[in-house]
Amino acid sequence: MTQIKGKTVLITGGAAGIGKLMGKKLIQKGASKLVIWDINPEFLKQATDELHCKNCKVFPYLIDVSDTSGIIATAKKVRDEVGEVDILINNAGVVVGKNFKDHSHHDIDFTMQINASAVMHVTLEFLPGMIAKGEGHIVNIASAAGLLANPKMSVYVGSKWGVTGWSESLRIELEQLNRNLHVTTVNPSYIDTGMFAGVKTHPFLPILKPEKVVNSIIRAIEKDKLFVRTPYLVKWIPFVRGVLPPRIFDWFAGDILNVYKSMAGFAGHEDYIQSKK
Repeated sequence: MTQIKGKTVLITGGAAGIGKLMGKKLIQKGASKLVIWDINPEFLKQATDELHCKNCKVFPYLIDVSDTSGIIATAKKVRDEVGEVDILINNAGVVVGKNFKDHSHHDIDFTMQINASAVMHVTLEFLPGMIAKGEGHIVNIASAAGLLANPKMSVYVGSKWGVTGWSESLRIELEQLNRNLHVTTVNPSYIDTGMFAGVKTHPFLPILKPEKVVNSIIRAIEKDKLFVRTPYLVKWIPFVRGVLPPRIFDWFAGDILNVYKSMAGFAGHEDYIQSKK
């Protein structure tokens, strides 16, 4: 069981959306230090002011996690100024909702770097401290898109499949050390944070409320759960994909659950659109 009370937590993309909400919940659970990494200076200041309280000190760091050298330098600052991290939540992410043929090379590099490579680089910086202490918990926010294909988000899907596979491999490696080291892989469907504005889903795969997802993640940390897969139908995706022939699965996911049409009305995340102008 992972204890949250008195621990130091670092959340990437922690100044808005479920990142900020996770920070708030972890403070309520007794975390003593909250380290927030974010690329948006305005959101970072707002989150720091909002979350700072007498029982928890908040440490904000302005960082672009697509910059590996920046990750290394900022991680050193965290270790020097805050100390080692007990709970690491790799939450930062982006999406480009286009058919693959319409992507630029920048779209590909940007998405893969933030959604996949940065997760590994950040973890590599803080994992040695956890191993030295013999305890720690790493939470990797992947996606239900890390379990099945979806048109108009091919690069995003590729990045989340990568995170899912890497996260599971890391979990097994750390379990082989026989220490109090844990990895939780999170595969939610669409979350109502604005990142997937315009998507349409089937009632069996509803757009998720952020607080419900965050509560599931916090419980998973406390109980050392291996996965958070939500809503319930997401839990069955690996099994169903494994037993159904590909064309039958395409019919089920595409025509029955409308997964393959869910991005048809995608409007894009405002912050990402602004960054591209």
